Amino acid sequence: MPVFDVIIAGGGASGLMCAARCAQKGLSCAVVEKNKRCGVKLSITGKGRCNVTNNSDNDNILRNIPRNPRFMYSALERFSSYDTMNFFEKLGVPLKTERGNRVFPVSDKASDIVDALVNECKRQGVQFINDEVLSVLTENGRAVGLVCKNGSCKAENVILACGGRSYPKTGSNGSGYEIAKKIGHSVMEIGPSLCPIECTEHEECADTMGLSLRNCTLSLYAEGKKKPVYSELGELIFTHFGLSGPLVLSASAHMGDLKKNNYTLRIDLKPALDDCTLDKRIVRDLTDLANKEMSNALRKLLPQKIIPLVLKRSGIAPERRANSITKEERRALLRTLKSLTFSVSRLRPIDEAIITRGGVAVKEIDPSTMRSKLCEGLYIVGEMLDVDAYTGGYNLQIAFSTANAAADSINK
Repeated sequence: MPVFDVIIAGGGASGLMCAARCAQKGLSCAVVEKNKRCGVKLSITGKGRCNVTNNSDNDNILRNIPRNPRFMYSALERFSSYDTMNFFEKLGVPLKTERGNRVFPVSDKASDIVDALVNECKRQGVQFINDEVLSVLTENGRAVGLVCKNGSCKAENVILACGGRSYPKTGSNGSGYEIAKKIGHSVMEIGPSLCPIECTEHEECADTMGLSLRNCTLSLYAEGKKKPVYSELGELIFTHFGLSGPLVLSASAHMGDLKKNNYTLRIDLKPALDDCTLDKRIVRDLTDLANKEMSNALRKLLPQKIIPLVLKRSGIAPERRANSITKEERRALLRTLKSLTFSVSRLRPIDEAIITRGGVAVKEIDPSTMRSKLCEGLYIVGEMLDVDAYTGGYNLQIAFSTANAAADSINK
């Protein structure tokens, strides 16, 4: 049985990056992946386009990591988003920066990122083993390899890069947490993050299902708080259960324990217009279409699909004529347009989440090396750690930075 310098459990974003960086240093390296091909989850990120990182400095990256950001300071210093971009462009993947500093391959193909990582690993002599990891092989309290379904693999250093529990069909089923627990690691409560939100008013949402609002502002309020815990301009989508889309996914990352906290979502349908300007616009539209029913009189102001919901919330019958609307009803309409409110009932299941909230407790991991404090020779990287971020390429940057930190600390 060969003894590798490094063996990695998991061929996802962090596992492949770790393997590539280790092999580039001349370390003999093997990746154990249960799927027939590596990077399955990575290949579907960003709707198949792969938002590979965020083109911004470390201060901005850290601001967008709400859970244990300080843990990432050292890893980001060693391998920033600029290093990530340079890494992939050197491998022949041209990148582009879009709105919000989101970085994508110019081809808009996530497969280009996966292929670049896999091909670099192969060029550097990394061995790929198609097997399922069951546990870490230990001797005298030190990690010395992996126990797999089809046998054991030995190595001087062991890296767990098994991913989280989101998108389980891609193989990311949370098995890594159980492997970590077997060696004594604590795992913080696992849950969904960057996830669609179910609303109490799901029937109203279902009536509006499929509508995408591209330039609205979504604000998230915790019960009893006057200031929003999150507020951003962007895009959201109505679904049969509630709300989804980029704004909603980001809002979900700001929510605490839903068993202890109640949250409200408020949509400003016309964020570019203040109350006074919007009121004048409403008056003009209702005057121009004075003899029209209200279900048609708002068509210049709103998408047709949302008009019934807005009128219902404003207390205005859709068959009312525009010229019969009172000043008070117009004010109610304005309030609805500036604050269309929904109550959060719960997050969608973790199977629908982009990333996992929770994971291996970071107090048990050396932040500069990703080395386990409980088991010599063991490293834990990527989504297995109790660190997560908002949408925008930040979570993949966490994967790449932690992978690089582990690889950097391992000497031949």
